[in-house]
Amino acid sequence: MTAAWLVPLPVVLPLIGAGLTVVAGRRTVLQRIITATIFLAVVAIAATLLVTASHGERLTVAVGGWHPVDGIVLVVDRLSALMLLVSSVVTTGVMFYAMGQGVASDDLEDGGAPLPIFHPTLLVLSAGVSTTFLSGDLFHLYVGFEMLLFASFVLLTLGGTESRVRAGANYVVVNLVSSIIFLLAIGLVYAATGTVDMAQLAQRLDDLPLATNLMLHAMLLVGFCIKAAVFPMSGWLPDSYPTAPAPVTAVFAGLLTKVGIYSIIRTETLLFPDGRLDQVLLWAALLTMVVGILGAVAQDDIKRLLSFTLVSHIGYMVFGLAVGNVQGDSAAIFYAAHHITVQTALFLVIGLIELRGGSTSLDHLGGLLKMAPGLALLFFLPALNLAGIPPLSGFLGKVGLLDAAAHHGGWLAWTVMAGALVTSLLTLYAISRVWGRAFWRTPRALVTAADGSSADVTGDQAEAVVASRPLPRSVVLPSAALVLLSCLFTVVAGPLFGYTDDAARQLADRAGYVSDVMTTGGR
Repeated sequence: MTAAWLVPLPVVLPLIGAGLTVVAGRRTVLQRIITATIFLAVVAIAATLLVTASHGERLTVAVGGWHPVDGIVLVVDRLSALMLLVSSVVTTGVMFYAMGQGVASDDLEDGGAPLPIFHPTLLVLSAGVSTTFLSGDLFHLYVGFEMLLFASFVLLTLGGTESRVRAGANYVVVNLVSSIIFLLAIGLVYAATGTVDMAQLAQRLDDLPLATNLMLHAMLLVGFCIKAAVFPMSGWLPDSYPTAPAPVTAVFAGLLTKVGIYSIIRTETLLFPDGRLDQVLLWAALLTMVVGILGAVAQDDIKRLLSFTLVSHIGYMVFGLAVGNVQGDSAAIFYAAHHITVQTALFLVIGLIELRGGSTSLDHLGGLLKMAPGLALLFFLPALNLAGIPPLSGFLGKVGLLDAAAHHGGWLAWTVMAGALVTSLLTLYAISRVWGRAFWRTPRALVTAADGSSADVTGDQAEAVVASRPLPRSVVLPSAALVLLSCLFTVVAGPLFGYTDDAARQLADRAGYVSDVMTTGGR
């Protein structure tokens, strides 16, 4: 029996769950049961789709029985199945963390009840992410982006504090600009080709005049690069993410930029395989890596530091794609999957650090290795992975990228390789600064008084304060699970690279994609 009937469920189930959690209202326990059930079901479905896709089968579903040219078509191949599974797993982990934290202690209404909007909004966010990964046409991809924009703005401004509203406004303005550019590009694509279906576009775009093809290519790429925070369109990210609650920041850091990366991979390999803008992407990758990591080393707040490293490591994925060969595509896919788990795990651990130390500022932290050794271990493992220390998956992913670039050749590719190595070293330096100041130096903690004033305490007093803030298992276990998942990528790196190699070769088979989609019919 074909698994095609499962394809729409990662979108449909979260939307149904969002409606049910809205109806549940302030019945928090019922909301949590519904949300947990939906997310666990989506993980199971995504795992099933991955197993099916790993056998080389491309699942296509024409929604409503319409022909793909006339309606919406959903497509699951190796790339989309992997991204769908990884995203659903980390979102589930974040969901359990948020439940354990009470949807963040400061995201409460005046009466002390958790904000009831969190669960339906997180479900809508999940549906938007799944929509982008499954879409077989540009307009449906745009709809997925808008679902993400709506849900992420609500999550970003939870609690309604001044800093969050300001960050949310900045986030919305930048992403609306991206959406406008994307929508204009879709309109021009339709005017030039008469379709927005990606299978048909793969056939028709090559017949357009070179200037028209290049203009459409550039507009789509700019829209996606803003979403992915590629330099010089990355300044919005470090100002937006750190103000949100820990679980919100974690899911944003892990997923939202990867949706942009996924869209770039999909359109560059399927619609514009000629590589005319590869040189531009190589420069963008180099600048994204270097500028992002230089911003990171200048930060004294761990959230902002990790936000800048997030920007810099987006450059690695763009680098792999810009190399323009199957090896580069494979390494980019591997690195994207690895980075989703590592970055999400790190931001959840930073949430634990904030709960214990009272702050994420390095000026107000110290001695956590002595006061909370388990927490130190949870930070240490994904931090080394992010820095690319052998033999962890971060190192293996970078080796794959460098090997692909070496096969590509050319002075620009070698220059970007040098930039990638420098970025890796500076990432290690930035992480070492966090370790040295937050974990090694004299115990220090931030105490906030009832009147809102705050002060540092050190030595024995700091140890007593941190000891009075034990971390509940309900937040430690989801964080530890995602840390272990990030380590698991190292254990299964060989089979995973084999899978991403197959995924890259499948992406290169444009004729196979077109044939599978166009013969979907009314299934």
